[in-house]
Amino acid sequence: MTDDEILLGLALTVVLATGSQILASKLRVPALIILLPVGFAAGAITDVIHPDRLMGPTFSALVSMSVAVILYDAGLGLDLRKLTGHTRGIVGRLLVYGVLLTFLVIATVSPAMFDMPLRVASMLGVILVVSGPTVVAPLLDFVRPTDKVRRILIWEGTLTDPIGGILGALTFHAIATTHQIDIGRGYQLGQFAISLAVGLVGGAVGTALLWFTLRTLRLGETLGTLSQLATVIAVSAGCDIVRDDTGLIAAIVTGLAVANIRGFDMPARRPFLETLVQLIIGLLFVSISSTVTPASLVPVLLPSLALIAILVLVVRPLVAYLSTTHSGLTRGERAFIGWMDPRGIVAAATASAFSASLVDRGISGAARILPVTFLVIVGTVLLYSLTAAPVARRLGVVREAGTRILLVGGEPWVVDLGRALRSAGLDVLMWAGLDEQRERIKETGIDLATGDLLATAINPGARLEGVTAVFLATDDDDFNALASVVMQDNVEGPVYRVGPPHDSHGVVAPYTGGDILFGRSLVRHVLAERYERGARFVVQPASDPLPAEHDTLFVVRADHRLAPVTERQETVPQKGDTVVLLGSVPTEAGR
Repeated sequence: MTDDEILLGLALTVVLATGSQILASKLRVPALIILLPVGFAAGAITDVIHPDRLMGPTFSALVSMSVAVILYDAGLGLDLRKLTGHTRGIVGRLLVYGVLLTFLVIATVSPAMFDMPLRVASMLGVILVVSGPTVVAPLLDFVRPTDKVRRILIWEGTLTDPIGGILGALTFHAIATTHQIDIGRGYQLGQFAISLAVGLVGGAVGTALLWFTLRTLRLGETLGTLSQLATVIAVSAGCDIVRDDTGLIAAIVTGLAVANIRGFDMPARRPFLETLVQLIIGLLFVSISSTVTPASLVPVLLPSLALIAILVLVVRPLVAYLSTTHSGLTRGERAFIGWMDPRGIVAAATASAFSASLVDRGISGAARILPVTFLVIVGTVLLYSLTAAPVARRLGVVREAGTRILLVGGEPWVVDLGRALRSAGLDVLMWAGLDEQRERIKETGIDLATGDLLATAINPGARLEGVTAVFLATDDDDFNALASVVMQDNVEGPVYRVGPPHDSHGVVAPYTGGDILFGRSLVRHVLAERYERGARFVVQPASDPLPAEHDTLFVVRADHRLAPVTERQETVPQKGDTVVLLGSVPTEAGR
């Protein structure tokens, strides 16, 4: 290819990867639904986007390093200390049963269905055990299942990625080193152990390097992110040089270690790393799908559809049934877990990397791994995207419509406001930092959030499950302002704060954007003073006569949606609505 064609191919790949993800976000569908067909069509229509022509033999190495970065980032989101209670047991069983049954079924049926030897069928089985949060999370955001179900599926999807990567690397070595000569199982297990040991050593080296750069040198966000990327790429590449594809194990181990070893000075937010991972995912899907030709799909199309039916209708329901027996989940929750197992980025990337290496080694049937994986990914994502929402509604696992409010603050007027909102039929959750404030909340019977709420709120990849709106009303205006900024990305709905005094000398509060609750007239200290002087919150139907000298704070719609009055908008009550008011201060004669 000429230089101009290479530049055009690279630019087109980036544009298609980015544009597809933007379109998917607007349509509220998993990016895979757009990325895979776009890449496939681009590869069929043009020659300039094909990665083998753009990068030649280096493409496989770039895929391996890219997957290492993705798996490292996924490992950073795995705080194993938060996997507790019944959820831990259910997720553990889903992983064990899911990996074993999926692998055994695929390895058993694939030789006959796709005319491939058992060792290649085993490689396909290991590749297809993974799911992945990059697919599951967008689907669940659209479906909005109950918090318990969402938590289980997110943890399962996140943990299967590194498990699939490890098993894929080990299985690849078993195939690559034993296909020519007949050797015993002891030798194969030894090869497994060597691969695992190389990956673990690489992970330990990566962890030590990151401890030095992040903990000892105290690098900031920019240099800290660069040091993470350099460490993961260097350690992954070094392990692959020593022993092929063990770099994935090293990347996973490094991410898990950094996330779970206390003392790491990790930046609270990783915007550059998150952006890079998102770009890598788009580029990989477009590039990998462009290598799949229509001619390679035709022979495996019907068998792949049969395999999808087996995975969706037999394997996954059986795995869910075995994993959730005596778990305390409802029948609908168990059934929905049995109807959610799409394949994602790691399946595509490992299929591309491993199948290409096996094809180069001349192993029969290896060329069918990538097209079969492509069809399974497309088929499962499309099927679950189209059916997940109606199935969830039919099974009764969709979270009830309405608003779950997180009210942050523990002053008497804030607690009384929480009581008023609850009496209006809303689900209210409160958080406060001081023990006496938390006791005050408990006395009202309002649900009290755990003490690490704000740490969770600013954790990248974390999320305040079920919270649809946040109202920040502590007596620290700077805290309210900062928290309103850092919590925006982790809440399904808006984040509001009470306004600071007009003459505030705060460091942050007077200069931070965001919508202000109740407008500029009812700022925090005015609300507190009026409450101390006897003004109280009133909840009444919007059709009732309004009391004199009142202020409307919230309108609760007939479907329990909450519409606050803010600086930017004045909410108009309608028939059937309920209003939450702040009454007037009683006069001396009326007391």
